[in-house]
Amino acid sequence: MQQLARRLDNLGTETAFSVAQAAAAWKAKGNRVYPFHLGDINIPTAPNIIEAMNRAIADGYTGYCPGPGIPQLREALAEDIGTRRGMELTPDNVVVMTGGKPVITKFLQTVMDPGQEVLYPNPGFPIYESQIEYLGGTAVPYRYLPTEDGFAIDLDQVRAVITPNTAAIIYNDLQNPISAESTAAEREAIAQLAQEHDLWVLSDEAYFETRYEGVSSSIAALPGMAERTVILYTFSKKFAMTGSRLGCAVAPREVAEVFSTLNTNDESCTTHYVQWAGVEALRGTQEPVAQMLDVLRERRDAACELLNGVPGMDVAVPQSTFYLFPDVTEAMERLGYSAVGDFASAALYETGVSFCTREHFGRRQPGEDRQYIRLAYSGIDVEDIGEGLSSLRQWIETA
Repeated sequence: MQQLARRLDNLGTETAFSVAQAAAAWKAKGNRVYPFHLGDINIPTAPNIIEAMNRAIADGYTGYCPGPGIPQLREALAEDIGTRRGMELTPDNVVVMTGGKPVITKFLQTVMDPGQEVLYPNPGFPIYESQIEYLGGTAVPYRYLPTEDGFAIDLDQVRAVITPNTAAIIYNDLQNPISAESTAAEREAIAQLAQEHDLWVLSDEAYFETRYEGVSSSIAALPGMAERTVILYTFSKKFAMTGSRLGCAVAPREVAEVFSTLNTNDESCTTHYVQWAGVEALRGTQEPVAQMLDVLRERRDAACELLNGVPGMDVAVPQSTFYLFPDVTEAMERLGYSAVGDFASAALYETGVSFCTREHFGRRQPGEDRQYIRLAYSGIDVEDIGEGLSSLRQWIETA
């Protein structure tokens, strides 16, 4: 019998989709489900963006286009991303891709040889670990420590795990799943380590503008970092364009040239007419972006207030992203659960509330003794947030 490639054994997945399948199966049986499991957005893409896409189709922009992206979009991205981060960028620094995920893969293909180590956040977006190992690297996790304001990177651990074989570090400020945001000191510490050890940096900035208070900063804008940092940018979150699959890498010119070649090898180009929608998203009215942030802020506030009223649950109020990562250790103890996966399954069947757990975001590290779940409020209206979390509270209160 023919054998498949051995490297497939190292390919992981975004396991939140398995939670979605369980929720869909429960709903199909006639049960009410409150979907906190996926970071999709139930707010439509803005009409002006849709109109620009349809107009591009009608105008015949349905064929091939340049591998690194159409000039109009690269120019708009360089201007917008550079202005918001205080960086001087040109279109030569920008390579358009089919969303944010390809930036992860192409970054690793470009800077990591098989056998080299790459540091990545854990808990973190599971595709980091999956792609490092699939491409033959060694995935080295670094952890976060709970604080009064949320979570902070364990910088001592980061320092301890860097070796001469470390090629890069993946850094996700405004982090999925835990909504952690670096302080200026933490960001500068990561930058200093990258320069001391001559590391490449992938700065995942998918949620750079999905924030409710404060101002975002990029590690790439720090002195000495632009030449070693690749920024991951996506239209999915800011513009509610998750299904359009549009994003880009911002990189040093020599790295951008490699990415362009990889684009040509992998998919030829990003969908032509979708890129024109991206131009409109950046150049057109930003009122829909502000309106969506108002909706998400209302959802955040409602969810945090309700979660902190559930016996045995505790969550800090994040300033960005659309995720909550509450500590549920005592709540599980009240119900007699020791495995967070069992707790999540029971919550779905008893209350209809569907969510991911810490285990969906990387292998648990030694010394972790607290239990966490992740709730995304991007795809659930505030009324359903109230109903669902009230049901969850009642279930735990009556244990």
